[in-house]
Formats: sequence, structure tokens, C-alpha cells
Amino acid sequence: MKPVAFDYERPSTLADAAMLLGQANGFSKVLAGGQSLGPMLNLRLAQPDLLVDITAIAGLAAISETADHLEIGACITHANIEDGRVPDHFAGLMQRVAGRIAYRAVRNRGTIGGSLAHADPAADWLSALSLLDAEAIVWTPQGSRSIAVAELTVSSFTTVIKPQELIRAVRVPKLSAGARWGFYKFSQKAGEFAHTIGGVLHDPARGRFRAVIGAIETAPIVVADATSLFGGKFEPGIAERLDQQTVLKLLDGKNVKDEYIRSLAVVALKRAANQASVL
Repeated sequence: MKPVAFDYERPSTLADAAMLLGQANGFSKVLAGGQSLGPMLNLRLAQPDLLVDITAIAGLAAISETADHLEIGACITHANIEDGRVPDHFAGLMQRVAGRIAYRAVRNRGTIGGSLAHADPAADWLSALSLLDAEAIVWTPQGSRSIAVAELTVSSFTTVIKPQELIRAVRVPKLSAGARWGFYKFSQKAGEFAHTIGGVLHDPARGRFRAVIGAIETAPIVVADATSLFGGKFEPGIAERLDQQTVLKLLDGKNVKDEYIRSLAVVALKRAANQASVL
């Protein structure tokens, strides 16, 4: 099966891209790496009237930083991060996540901004960037606005981004030298999407102790203060002090009823906590 006919535009500015999206008479889609959209077009799961290719827009592959944050352009690929072409201010967390996304061919083309905009709940960046308390920098016709990645997703494949808005970059807070993290995902084999993701981040110098439960068929669960979740403090052996009943209540709040997913979520979080405590 091949895609139905559609118009194709490759604007050179964000304003032109927004104008095209706003003028589209029917359904339009934004193309960055195309690693998710391409198969959807081939299978006719997506049937846009217009495809807006943003890869020619200057600045979307740029990287900048301040004392506290790294700003990563939306069209930076997973491979750029995996290969260290993006500065590592995250104790190796982003490189580790990038290097375990799908296969190398996908990582060569897939982009960090495209992954967030696509909002597949099983995708790694949605959970990892929520764990890092990152923000999506969204270009709008009225100017830029920032949205916490943890608040970006409404449900599976649905975000709060409006039709004429585009993710321009991702702003990620830097970690201190003493930060520890764990990130664990269950998948049947290497390269497959996760069935469940657990993440733990402890950065005492910057007052962070966060946890995330992802790949649960909806937006990730983010615990901004995970202190009580792990018995009051971060120290070796925290995995054994995980409050499993609280985890299950959090899953109840997202209407996650599948017992297999619920069990995996507890184990993924335990294994992430164990990684963090022994790093």
C-alpha cells in the first residue's frame, strides 16, 4: 500500500511553515525525520492533504546553552545525541536514551522534536525529557512559548500544540556533577517500542528527586518529588523501599488497568532506582 496523493512544501522559515499550515484547506502534517510519519503514510494511517517539510528551516538543527540549560534544536537527530555531537551535561542520560531508540537507520533520521510532536506514549524521549524536567520551546505566530514536556501530551498521539504552532527546540536543565539516574524500559527485543518505562533522577545539588513511569498507553506519570515514593531519602537500596501501592494508585489515576502493564511498571521503576543507586 502507498500513500494517497498530497501536496508537498518545504518552507525556509517558521513563519512560512505556520502560514502553510494555517492555509491548508484540509488535513496537514509536519515532516521532520519522517521515521514515524513515513510508515503511517504508506499504511494510510495518515492521509494529509499537505505535507510541510521543516528540514530546510535555519536554526532547527542549532544547539545553544546557558549556565543552567542546554537548548537543542527540534531537528537534531537521535544519532547526533548518541554520537556526542550534542554536549553532554546530563551524566550520560541523553546519550544512553538516544542510543537505545529503535535501530541506527531510524536514529540517523529521527529527530528529538519530531518524537515529542508525534507523542507516541511508548517513545523514549517523552519519558526521558519529562524525567529531566525539560521544556519544549514552541514557535507561534504571536511569539515563542515554553511548555513543560511533562505537560505536553494530552493522550496518545495528542499534544497541546495548536495547528499553526511548531516545536522549535527543547530546553533541558543541566545536571550537577553528583547527579545520579536510572532509566529502564521493557521491550521484547532491541529496537522495539517499550512496553513500560521507569526512570529515576536524583540531583541533590539542584534539589531534584524525580521519577517517571512511561509507555503506559497515555501521557507519562511524572512524580516531581519522589522522596516519599522511596521511603523518604535517596540512598543505596532505594529500590527495595519503593512504595508499590502508591505506584499502583498513580496508575489508577491514569486508568491503567492492565495487570501486565501495572506489574511491569513497578519492576521498571525498581530497576531504574537500582541503576541510580549504583551509578
